[in-house]
Amino acid sequence: MRWISIIILFISLSTAAQGQNIKAQEEKRARLEREIEILDRQLSENASKSSSMLSNLTLIRKKVSNRKALVAESDREIRVLSDKIYLKQRSINRMQARIDTLSNHYSKLVLSAYKNRDARLWYMYMLASDNLGQAFRRMSYFKNLSSQMNQEARRIKEAKLELEKEREDLKVLKKEAESVKAVRSAELVKLQGEEKQSDKIVKQLQKNRRMYQNQLAAKKRQVDALNREIERMVSSAMNGGTSKGSSGKTDFDRKLAAEFSKNKGNLPWPADGPIVDRFGQKFHPVYKNLKLPPNNGVDIALAKGAKVRAVFDGVVRQIVVMPGYNKCILVQHGNYFTFYCKLGSTSVKAGDKVKTGDLLGTVDVINDQIQLHFQVWQGNKPQDPEHWLR
Repeated sequence: MRWISIIILFISLSTAAQGQNIKAQEEKRARLEREIEILDRQLSENASKSSSMLSNLTLIRKKVSNRKALVAESDREIRVLSDKIYLKQRSINRMQARIDTLSNHYSKLVLSAYKNRDARLWYMYMLASDNLGQAFRRMSYFKNLSSQMNQEARRIKEAKLELEKEREDLKVLKKEAESVKAVRSAELVKLQGEEKQSDKIVKQLQKNRRMYQNQLAAKKRQVDALNREIERMVSSAMNGGTSKGSSGKTDFDRKLAAEFSKNKGNLPWPADGPIVDRFGQKFHPVYKNLKLPPNNGVDIALAKGAKVRAVFDGVVRQIVVMPGYNKCILVQHGNYFTFYCKLGSTSVKAGDKVKTGDLLGTVDVINDQIQLHFQVWQGNKPQDPEHWLR
Protein backbone atom coordinates (compact mmCIF):
# COMPACT_ATOMS: atom_id res chain seq x y z
CA MET A 1 0.00 0.00 0.00
CA ARG A 2 2.89 2.30 0.85
CA TRP A 3 4.52 1.68 -2.51
CA ILE A 4 1.28 2.53 -4.31
CA SER A 5 1.09 5.84 -2.41
CA ILE A 6 4.72 6.62 -3.36
CA ILE A 7 4.06 5.85 -7.03
CA ILE A 8 0.92 8.02 -7.07
CA LEU A 9 2.85 10.89 -5.41
CA PHE A 10 5.70 10.53 -7.93
CA ILE A 11 3.28 10.63 -10.87
CA SER A 12 1.52 13.71 -9.42
CA LEU A 13 4.84 15.54 -8.92
CA SER A 14 6.03 14.60 -12.41
CA THR A 15 2.79 15.87 -13.95
CA ALA A 16 3.02 19.15 -12.00
CA ALA A 17 6.67 19.63 -12.99
CA GLN A 18 5.85 18.96 -16.63
CA GLY A 19 3.04 21.54 -16.49
CA GLN A 20 5.39 24.14 -14.99
CA ASN A 21 8.04 23.37 -17.62
CA ILE A 22 5.53 23.82 -20.46
CA LYS A 23 4.41 27.15 -18.96
CA ALA A 24 8.04 28.31 -18.64
CA GLN A 25 8.76 27.40 -22.27
CA GLU A 26 5.64 29.22 -23.46
CA GLU A 27 6.67 32.32 -21.47
CA LYS A 28 10.18 32.14 -22.94
CA ARG A 29 8.85 31.98 -26.52
CA ALA A 30 6.44 34.87 -25.84
CA ARG A 31 9.29 36.98 -24.40
CA LEU A 32 11.55 36.31 -27.40
CA GLU A 33 8.76 37.21 -29.83
CA ARG A 34 7.93 40.38 -27.85
CA GLU A 35 11.59 41.45 -27.90
CA ILE A 36 11.83 40.85 -31.66
CA GLU A 37 8.75 43.05 -32.12
CA ILE A 38 10.45 45.90 -30.20
CA LEU A 39 13.66 45.48 -32.23
CA ASP A 40 11.70 45.39 -35.49
CA ARG A 41 9.97 48.66 -34.65
CA GLN A 42 13.24 50.43 -33.89
CA LEU A 43 14.93 49.09 -37.01
CA SER A 44 11.99 50.23 -39.12
CA GLU A 45 12.17 53.75 -37.68
CA ASN A 46 15.95 53.94 -38.25
CA ALA A 47 15.93 52.44 -41.76
CA SER A 48 16.76 55.68 -43.61
CA LYS A 49 19.22 57.15 -41.07
CA SER A 50 22.88 56.43 -41.80
CA SER A 51 23.86 57.85 -38.40
CA SER A 52 22.10 54.87 -36.80
CA MET A 53 24.16 52.27 -38.67
CA LEU A 54 26.13 50.95 -35.68
CA SER A 55 23.01 51.00 -33.52
CA ASN A 56 21.13 49.12 -36.24
CA LEU A 57 23.86 46.48 -36.37
CA THR A 58 23.53 46.01 -32.60
CA LEU A 59 19.75 45.73 -32.91
CA ILE A 60 19.81 43.32 -35.86
CA ARG A 61 22.39 41.09 -34.15
CA LYS A 62 20.26 40.94 -31.02
CA LYS A 63 17.31 40.09 -33.26
CA VAL A 64 19.33 37.31 -34.93
CA SER A 65 20.24 35.99 -31.47
CA ASN A 66 16.57 35.92 -30.44
CA ARG A 67 15.57 34.30 -33.72
CA LYS A 68 18.15 31.55 -33.21
CA ALA A 69 16.74 31.01 -29.72
CA LEU A 70 13.25 30.65 -31.23
CA VAL A 71 14.55 28.10 -33.76
CA ALA A 72 16.26 26.21 -30.93
CA GLU A 73 12.98 26.29 -28.99
CA SER A 74 11.16 24.84 -32.02
CA ASP A 75 13.82 22.13 -32.30
CA ARG A 76 13.27 21.25 -28.65
CA GLU A 77 9.49 21.08 -29.15
CA ILE A 78 9.94 18.86 -32.21
CA ARG A 79 12.18 16.49 -30.23
CA VAL A 80 9.64 16.30 -27.40
CA LEU A 81 6.79 15.65 -29.84
CA SER A 82 8.84 13.03 -31.71
CA ASP A 83 9.46 11.20 -28.43
CA LYS A 84 5.75 11.37 -27.59
CA ILE A 85 4.81 10.07 -31.06
CA TYR A 86 7.30 7.19 -30.70
CA LEU A 87 5.95 6.22 -27.27
CA LYS A 88 2.36 6.57 -28.45
CA GLN A 89 3.04 4.30 -31.44
CA ARG A 90 4.62 1.70 -29.15
CA SER A 91 1.55 1.88 -26.90
CA ILE A 92 -0.70 1.37 -29.94
CA ASN A 93 1.37 -1.62 -31.08
CA ARG A 94 1.11 -3.21 -27.62
CA MET A 95 -2.64 -2.64 -27.51
CA GLN A 96 -3.07 -4.12 -30.97
CA ALA A 97 -1.12 -7.21 -29.88
CA ARG A 98 -3.36 -7.50 -26.80
CA ILE A 99 -6.50 -7.23 -28.94
CA ASP A 100 -5.14 -9.91 -31.27
CA THR A 101 -4.56 -12.21 -28.26
CA LEU A 102 -8.03 -11.53 -26.87
CA SER A 103 -9.60 -12.09 -30.29
CA ASN A 104 -7.74 -15.38 -30.70
CA HIS A 105 -8.93 -16.56 -27.28
CA TYR A 106 -12.46 -15.43 -28.07
CA SER A 107 -12.42 -17.41 -31.33
CA LYS A 108 -11.52 -20.55 -29.42
CA LEU A 109 -14.37 -19.96 -26.97
CA VAL A 110 -16.82 -19.47 -29.83
CA LEU A 111 -15.57 -22.64 -31.54
CA SER A 112 -15.92 -24.59 -28.30
CA ALA A 113 -19.44 -23.25 -27.77
CA TYR A 114 -20.34 -24.18 -31.34
CA LYS A 115 -19.12 -27.73 -30.89
CA ASN A 116 -21.16 -28.10 -27.71
CA ARG A 117 -24.27 -26.24 -28.88
CA ASP A 118 -26.49 -29.35 -28.58
CA ALA A 119 -27.68 -29.68 -24.94
CA ARG A 120 -27.92 -33.49 -25.30
CA LEU A 121 -24.17 -33.65 -25.91
CA TRP A 122 -23.66 -31.71 -22.65
CA TYR A 123 -25.66 -34.22 -20.67
CA MET A 124 -23.92 -37.20 -22.29
CA TYR A 125 -20.54 -35.56 -21.61
CA MET A 126 -21.40 -35.12 -17.89
CA LEU A 127 -22.90 -38.64 -17.56
CA ALA A 128 -19.68 -40.09 -19.01
CA SER A 129 -17.73 -38.61 -16.06
CA ASP A 130 -15.60 -41.05 -14.03
CA ASN A 131 -16.81 -39.61 -10.75
CA LEU A 132 -19.06 -36.99 -9.23
CA GLY A 133 -16.25 -34.40 -8.91
CA GLN A 134 -15.43 -34.65 -12.60
CA ALA A 135 -19.14 -34.32 -13.47
CA PHE A 136 -19.38 -31.13 -11.40
CA ARG A 137 -16.27 -29.71 -13.07
CA ARG A 138 -17.68 -30.44 -16.55
CA MET A 139 -21.01 -28.91 -15.59
CA SER A 140 -19.23 -25.82 -14.29
CA TYR A 141 -17.27 -25.53 -17.55
CA PHE A 142 -20.43 -25.50 -19.68
CA LYS A 143 -22.08 -23.09 -17.27
CA ASN A 144 -19.20 -20.61 -17.38
CA LEU A 145 -18.50 -20.87 -21.11
CA SER A 146 -21.23 -18.39 -22.02
CA SER A 147 -20.16 -16.01 -19.25
CA GLN A 148 -16.52 -16.15 -20.41
CA MET A 149 -17.57 -15.40 -23.97
CA ASN A 150 -19.48 -12.31 -22.84
CA GLN A 151 -16.57 -11.11 -20.69
CA GLU A 152 -14.07 -11.59 -23.52
CA ALA A 153 -16.37 -9.76 -25.93
CA ARG A 154 -16.54 -6.80 -23.49
CA ARG A 155 -12.77 -6.76 -23.06
CA ILE A 156 -12.22 -6.74 -26.81
CA LYS A 157 -14.74 -3.92 -27.24
CA GLU A 158 -13.11 -1.83 -24.45
CA ALA A 159 -9.63 -2.47 -25.83
CA LYS A 160 -10.70 -1.40 -29.33
CA LEU A 161 -12.25 1.82 -27.96
CA GLU A 162 -9.02 2.55 -26.06
CA LEU A 163 -6.99 1.79 -29.18
CA GLU A 164 -9.13 4.19 -31.22
CA LYS A 165 -8.54 6.94 -28.64
CA GLU A 166 -4.79 6.31 -28.76
CA ARG A 167 -4.85 6.56 -32.55
CA GLU A 168 -6.75 9.87 -32.35
CA ASP A 169 -4.18 11.16 -29.84
CA LEU A 170 -1.42 10.09 -32.23
CA LYS A 171 -3.06 12.07 -35.05
CA VAL A 172 -3.18 15.17 -32.83
CA LEU A 173 0.51 14.79 -31.92
CA LYS A 174 1.52 14.38 -35.56
CA LYS A 175 -0.51 17.44 -36.53
CA GLU A 176 1.09 19.46 -33.72
CA ALA A 177 4.55 18.32 -34.83
CA GLU A 178 3.84 19.40 -38.41
CA SER A 179 2.66 22.80 -37.12
CA VAL A 180 5.85 23.31 -35.09
CA LYS A 181 7.98 22.26 -38.08
CA ALA A 182 6.17 24.84 -40.22
CA VAL A 183 6.86 27.54 -37.61
CA ARG A 184 10.51 26.49 -37.49
CA SER A 185 10.82 26.70 -41.28
CA ALA A 186 9.31 30.21 -41.24
CA GLU A 187 11.72 31.27 -38.45
CA LEU A 188 14.69 29.94 -40.47
CA VAL A 189 13.63 31.96 -43.51
CA LYS A 190 13.40 35.11 -41.36
CA LEU A 191 16.75 34.29 -39.75
CA GLN A 192 18.46 34.00 -43.14
CA GLY A 193 17.01 37.38 -44.15
CA GLU A 194 18.19 39.01 -40.92
CA GLU A 195 21.70 37.59 -41.28
CA LYS A 196 21.87 39.04 -44.81
CA GLN A 197 20.70 42.37 -43.42
CA SER A 198 23.47 42.20 -40.79
CA ASP A 199 26.09 41.47 -43.47
CA LYS A 200 24.81 44.43 -45.52
CA ILE A 201 25.19 46.81 -42.57
CA VAL A 202 28.71 45.48 -41.89
CA LYS A 203 29.73 46.29 -45.51
CA GLN A 204 28.30 49.80 -45.18
CA LEU A 205 30.21 50.34 -41.95
CA GLN A 206 33.44 49.11 -43.57
CA LYS A 207 33.14 51.80 -46.28
CA ASN A 208 32.95 54.68 -43.79
CA ARG A 209 35.51 53.90 -41.09
CA ARG A 210 36.55 57.53 -40.53
CA MET A 211 32.96 58.73 -40.10
CA TYR A 212 32.16 56.00 -37.56
CA GLN A 213 35.44 56.58 -35.72
CA ASN A 214 34.44 60.22 -35.28
CA GLN A 215 31.01 59.14 -34.04
CA LEU A 216 32.66 56.77 -31.55
CA ALA A 217 34.95 59.53 -30.31
CA ALA A 218 31.90 61.73 -29.68
CA LYS A 219 30.16 58.83 -27.96
CA LYS A 220 33.21 58.22 -25.75
CA ARG A 221 33.17 61.87 -24.62
CA GLN A 222 29.48 61.50 -23.67
CA VAL A 223 30.13 58.25 -21.76
CA ASP A 224 33.10 59.74 -19.89
CA ALA A 225 31.04 62.80 -18.96
CA LEU A 226 28.18 60.60 -17.74
CA ASN A 227 30.48 58.41 -15.63
CA ARG A 228 32.14 61.44 -14.04
CA GLU A 229 28.72 62.92 -13.21
CA ILE A 230 27.51 59.66 -11.67
CA GLU A 231 30.67 59.41 -9.54
CA ARG A 232 30.13 62.99 -8.40
CA MET A 233 26.46 62.38 -7.52
CA VAL A 234 27.21 59.11 -5.70
CA SER A 235 30.02 60.73 -3.72
CA SER A 236 27.76 63.66 -2.83
CA ALA A 237 24.94 61.34 -1.73
CA MET A 238 27.25 59.22 0.42
CA ASN A 239 28.98 62.16 2.13
CA GLY A 240 26.15 64.70 2.36
CA GLY A 241 23.67 65.37 5.22
CA THR A 242 23.99 66.63 8.80
CA SER A 243 21.98 64.04 10.75
CA LYS A 244 24.39 61.20 10.11
CA GLY A 245 26.87 59.72 12.53
CA SER A 246 30.62 59.52 12.06
CA SER A 247 30.23 56.62 9.67
CA GLY A 248 28.20 58.80 7.28
CA LYS A 249 25.26 56.39 7.37
CA THR A 250 21.95 56.38 9.19
CA ASP A 251 20.24 53.27 10.53
CA PHE A 252 17.72 53.72 7.70
CA ASP A 253 20.57 53.66 5.14
CA ARG A 254 22.07 50.51 6.66
CA LYS A 255 18.72 48.73 6.72
CA LEU A 256 17.94 49.73 3.13
CA ALA A 257 21.37 48.62 1.92
CA ALA A 258 21.00 45.25 3.68
CA GLU A 259 17.57 44.70 2.11
CA PHE A 260 18.89 45.72 -1.32
CA SER A 261 21.84 43.32 -0.97
CA LYS A 262 19.53 40.44 0.07
CA ASN A 263 17.61 40.88 -3.17
CA LYS A 264 20.60 40.42 -5.44
CA GLY A 265 19.48 38.45 -8.47
CA ASN A 266 15.83 39.05 -7.66
CA LEU A 267 15.25 42.76 -8.38
CA PRO A 268 12.49 43.51 -10.92
CA TRP A 269 13.50 44.93 -14.29
CA PRO A 270 13.11 48.71 -14.62
CA ALA A 271 11.39 48.18 -18.00
CA ASP A 272 10.44 45.25 -20.24
CA GLY A 273 12.69 44.87 -23.29
CA PRO A 274 15.77 43.12 -24.70
CA ILE A 275 19.28 44.07 -23.57
CA VAL A 276 21.14 45.39 -26.61
CA ASP A 277 24.37 46.43 -24.87
CA ARG A 278 25.78 44.67 -21.85
CA PHE A 279 28.05 45.68 -18.98
CA GLY A 280 31.80 46.03 -19.48
CA GLN A 281 34.41 46.73 -22.14
CA LYS A 282 33.73 45.55 -25.69
CA PHE A 283 35.26 45.92 -29.14
CA HIS A 284 33.65 47.29 -32.30
CA PRO A 285 31.64 44.55 -34.07
CA VAL A 286 33.29 45.38 -37.42
CA TYR A 287 36.69 46.91 -36.55
CA LYS A 288 37.77 44.23 -34.13
CA ASN A 289 40.82 46.11 -32.75
CA LEU A 290 38.78 49.25 -32.00
CA LYS A 291 37.60 49.51 -28.38
CA LEU A 292 34.09 50.77 -27.73
CA PRO A 293 33.46 53.07 -24.75
CA PRO A 294 33.06 50.87 -21.63
CA ASN A 295 29.50 50.39 -20.45
CA ASN A 296 28.97 50.74 -16.70
CA GLY A 297 25.40 49.46 -17.04
CA VAL A 298 23.08 47.90 -19.58
CA ASP A 299 21.03 49.35 -22.44
CA ILE A 300 17.50 48.01 -22.84
CA ALA A 301 15.60 48.54 -26.13
CA LEU A 302 12.02 49.64 -25.50
CA ALA A 303 8.87 50.75 -27.26
CA LYS A 304 8.42 54.50 -27.60
CA GLY A 305 7.06 56.04 -24.41
CA ALA A 306 7.69 52.88 -22.35
CA LYS A 307 7.40 53.37 -18.59
CA VAL A 308 10.48 53.11 -16.37
CA ARG A 309 10.03 51.97 -12.76
CA ALA A 310 12.13 51.85 -9.61
CA VAL A 311 13.73 48.46 -8.98
CA PHE A 312 13.74 48.90 -5.18
CA ASP A 313 12.69 51.18 -2.32
CA GLY A 314 14.86 54.26 -2.09
CA VAL A 315 15.20 58.04 -2.24
CA VAL A 316 15.54 60.12 -5.43
CA ARG A 317 18.79 62.01 -4.92
CA GLN A 318 19.22 63.97 -8.13
CA ILE A 319 17.80 64.43 -11.61
CA VAL A 320 20.26 65.72 -14.22
CA VAL A 321 20.31 66.25 -17.96
CA MET A 322 23.35 64.87 -19.80
CA PRO A 323 24.38 65.15 -23.49
CA GLY A 324 23.41 61.94 -25.31
CA TYR A 325 21.43 60.69 -22.30
CA ASN A 326 18.80 63.41 -21.75
CA LYS A 327 17.15 63.18 -18.30
CA CYS A 328 18.79 60.88 -15.74
CA ILE A 329 17.52 59.89 -12.28
CA LEU A 330 19.74 58.74 -9.40
CA VAL A 331 17.97 56.71 -6.68
CA GLN A 332 19.78 55.85 -3.45
CA HIS A 333 19.23 52.59 -1.54
CA GLY A 334 21.56 53.02 1.45
CA ASN A 335 25.06 52.61 0.02
CA TYR A 336 23.63 51.19 -3.21
CA PHE A 337 22.47 53.35 -6.12
CA THR A 338 20.45 52.78 -9.28
CA PHE A 339 20.64 55.12 -12.25
CA TYR A 340 18.03 55.53 -15.00
CA CYS A 341 18.96 57.44 -18.17
CA LYS A 342 17.56 58.48 -21.58
CA LEU A 343 14.23 59.58 -20.14
CA GLY A 344 11.94 62.03 -21.91
CA SER A 345 9.75 62.79 -18.90
CA THR A 346 10.06 62.20 -15.17
CA SER A 347 7.35 61.52 -12.58
CA VAL A 348 9.48 62.22 -9.49
CA LYS A 349 11.67 64.99 -8.09
CA ALA A 350 14.78 65.09 -5.90
CA GLY A 351 13.99 64.11 -2.32
CA ASP A 352 11.02 61.87 -3.19
CA LYS A 353 10.85 58.45 -1.53
CA VAL A 354 9.99 55.67 -3.97
CA LYS A 355 8.85 52.09 -3.58
CA THR A 356 9.66 49.08 -5.74
CA GLY A 357 7.72 49.39 -9.00
CA ASP A 358 6.95 53.13 -8.64
CA LEU A 359 6.89 55.06 -11.92
CA LEU A 360 10.00 57.20 -12.43
CA GLY A 361 9.39 58.39 -15.99
CA THR A 362 9.21 57.38 -19.64
CA VAL A 363 11.91 56.78 -22.26
CA ASP A 364 12.54 59.17 -25.12
CA VAL A 365 14.12 58.96 -28.57
CA ILE A 366 17.81 59.80 -28.08
CA ASN A 367 20.16 59.75 -31.11
CA ASP A 368 17.57 57.76 -33.11
CA GLN A 369 17.41 55.16 -30.31
CA ILE A 370 14.65 54.27 -27.85
CA GLN A 371 16.58 52.70 -25.02
CA LEU A 372 16.88 52.85 -21.26
CA HIS A 373 20.42 53.13 -19.93
CA PHE A 374 20.42 51.53 -16.47
CA GLN A 375 23.23 51.27 -13.91
CA VAL A 376 23.70 49.77 -10.42
CA TRP A 377 26.43 51.01 -8.08
CA GLN A 378 27.68 49.70 -4.75
CA GLY A 379 29.29 52.71 -3.17
CA ASN A 380 31.61 54.15 -5.83
CA LYS A 381 31.89 50.89 -7.79
CA PRO A 382 29.63 50.10 -10.79
CA GLN A 383 28.03 46.63 -10.77
CA ASP A 384 26.80 44.44 -13.60
CA PRO A 385 23.00 45.04 -13.45
CA GLU A 386 22.28 41.56 -14.84
CA HIS A 387 23.71 40.08 -11.62
CA TRP A 388 21.11 42.03 -9.65
CA LEU A 389 18.00 41.76 -11.82
CA ARG A 390 15.86 38.62 -11.79
